[in-house]
Amino acid sequence: MNYDRFIQTLTDDLPPKGITNLLTALWWEKKGDWHKAHIITQEIHTNDASRIHAYLHRREGDLSNANYWYRTTGVSAFIGDLNKEWGTLVKRLL
Repeated sequence: MNYDRFIQTLTDDLPPKGITNLLTALWWEKKGDWHKAHIITQEIHTNDASRIHAYLHRREGDLSNANYWYRTTGVSAFIGDLNKEWGTLVKRLL
């Protein structure tokens, strides 16, 4: 699946089959279900999951929690638009 196809699936009721749990989390977040995305991400203990966890807390406005998760990944907090960060994360995982 490529990025454009992933974006097209956002009109569907359910995430596409065969994508990773982290992509599923980002899909649910973009559909407006932050809580479901957070639950999925919390259960995965990888650097990519921590990076998405940081994004999710930034999205909700909890910057201190977001900064904690950015630090655990060893990267600086994303500077810029939240939608751009979301797209960057999706492209990284595809």
